[in-house]
Amino acid sequence: MALSILNNLSAMTAENNLNLTQASLQKTLTELSSGSKINSGSDDAAGLSIANGLAANNAALTQSVQNATNGTGLLQTADGALSQVTSLLNRATTLATEASTSGVTASQSTALNTEFQSILTEIDSIGSSTNFNGGSVFGSTAAGNTVNVFMSDGTSTGVSSSSVTLSQLTSSNLGLGVSASNVLGGTTNVAANDNFTIGGTTYTFVAAGSASLTDGNGSAAAVKVAVGGSIQQSLQNLADAINGASGAGTEYETGATQNTQVRASDVTATGVTITASTSGAGGNAVVASANAGNTGGLTWVTAGGTLAGGSGAALDLNNTTDASAALTAITTAINNVAAQRGTIGAEVNRLTAATNVMNTQIQNLTSAESGITDADIGKTVANMSKYNTLEQTGISALQQANQSSQAVLKLLQ
Repeated sequence: MALSILNNLSAMTAENNLNLTQASLQKTLTELSSGSKINSGSDDAAGLSIANGLAANNAALTQSVQNATNGTGLLQTADGALSQVTSLLNRATTLATEASTSGVTASQSTALNTEFQSILTEIDSIGSSTNFNGGSVFGSTAAGNTVNVFMSDGTSTGVSSSSVTLSQLTSSNLGLGVSASNVLGGTTNVAANDNFTIGGTTYTFVAAGSASLTDGNGSAAAVKVAVGGSIQQSLQNLADAINGASGAGTEYETGATQNTQVRASDVTATGVTITASTSGAGGNAVVASANAGNTGGLTWVTAGGTLAGGSGAALDLNNTTDASAALTAITTAINNVAAQRGTIGAEVNRLTAATNVMNTQIQNLTSAESGITDADIGKTVANMSKYNTLEQTGISALQQANQSSQAVLKLLQ
């Protein structure tokens, strides 16, 4: 080869090899720092495409597992609430069975019915207050709440759903009936001649101790009630007259019988709750009589003077006949709750099975993606050592190539 000072081919070769070595060393260091052997599209275009597809599948499955877990949590919350309802209904069965037996006194029937009504109220409370993630579990409408859980097999089209409808949880929906109600109340005591039409019967207040309380003329259409020493006592006398409780001849007129259309309860210092089987006007309405406008200053908490809400016949344990009817309804309610819990249980099992399958798919997809993208650390460390050595020898070779051109100057001396 001729001697030349214009081009140092040896130096160029050494420089090119050194650049390649440094690029390879840089790629190796990137692999070690990231743990992945594919850090750009140029590293492995086909592998990157496959890995991204697997990652997308993995993301879809991971979210589907979360969806199923959330759905399971909601359904288990509903099942827990229904289990409490079952306990309440079992207690109601005991009460109704006891009340349907002859020989139970009026006061005992009242006590049994009081607890029974509180059970119905608690069922309604459970239905309205059971929440999951800020939303009502059983829904706020008669249609109830449909729980939809969407799951994917990791493909763009492989989407399935799990759906279960939780019926609105109320005593009415369980077949136990709900009483329409309104509160008659105020702060001023009633006076003689104040009157009210309640459930088709007119109740007229008279002075305490009046002879008309014992004349035995009480009928289904008109009943006289004693004015008490306070508004609460007057309202208690009215409640006892409506319910046909003890006190005939002193609190209300002798011969008056229980009002078959309405019930009175929860007497306080300012009001008494009137309930009936259905809402609206007519025999089940509670309206102030237009007779001389004598209403004693009492008003209605719900405007309009009618019983608000309610659906179906109101159940009670006031006598053996009512208790037997209630027992039949309670049995139906227990069956309804059991059927709902069975549906929930089956759906929870389905979601659990789907979650197990998806977790296995996630594991397999992760393994496949790892095989494509993960760096072989042992091999990468060995490459790093090799390229470090080559970098050092390349620099030395470049240095020697640069020095060899200096030999030409010897010819000029």
